[in-house]
Amino acid sequence: MKKVEIEIFQGKEHQSKYADINIIIDVIRAFSVSYYAFKNKIREIVLVASEQEALELKKNNEQFVTSGEVNGYKIDSFDFGNSPYEISKSYLERKILIQKTTNGVATTLSSLNAEKVFVTGYVNALNLAKYVKNIIKESNKSNFKINIIASHPTGDEDLACAEYIKKIILEDDFSLKELDCATLYRISNCKAAKKFWDMDNKDFSINDIIMVLNIENSDFVMEVIDDGRIKIKKKVIQSD
Repeated sequence: MKKVEIEIFQGKEHQSKYADINIIIDVIRAFSVSYYAFKNKIREIVLVASEQEALELKKNNEQFVTSGEVNGYKIDSFDFGNSPYEISKSYLERKILIQKTTNGVATTLSSLNAEKVFVTGYVNALNLAKYVKNIIKESNKSNFKINIIASHPTGDEDLACAEYIKKIILEDDFSLKELDCATLYRISNCKAAKKFWDMDNKDFSINDIIMVLNIENSDFVMEVIDDGRIKIKKKVIQSD
């Protein structure tokens, strides 16, 4: 019988040890943006640590578009903010997205200490949990170590998603419907979500929070690779 150890950490300052798999979560909103960018036919996503790095990379290259935020607000020099709704409504086919965010991207760049690295929001969490569960099943290893890193250092939205993924990977006898409902409740009522439900707050769209809560059964997961730059690639899988 295989031994599977899963530890959950929070924030980019975590002290995780090397693992077989790292999963980094940003529900509101970085990796929801990434997910909808791939749905909208982006080719790949490059992760960067700073606005300057993003602009240098984009300079004189029409293939690149930029997306990101500082403290939740769009960076003025970027093409897009950190909005899944905005990304879903834009023409991105065959382009390359450069992403810079306060929590999700920054945490990923400090969480590469694993054989495989994946990122997700809640929208793609079920697919990823099932995919990782299958990796474990097909592995020859008797011991499997997984780190799940909730990128927000204090927020409940990423922690709720981390616990959701952990339960699906480790357990078989549970009600997925009840787990979905409990997780959705925690995310939709967390501190970070409140500004999106506020109709008077024009800086944060209700459309974004609706999209990050919309769990989907897609045919891909998002894997992080290092080919000289840290990138997210769309990895096509067999969906249910």
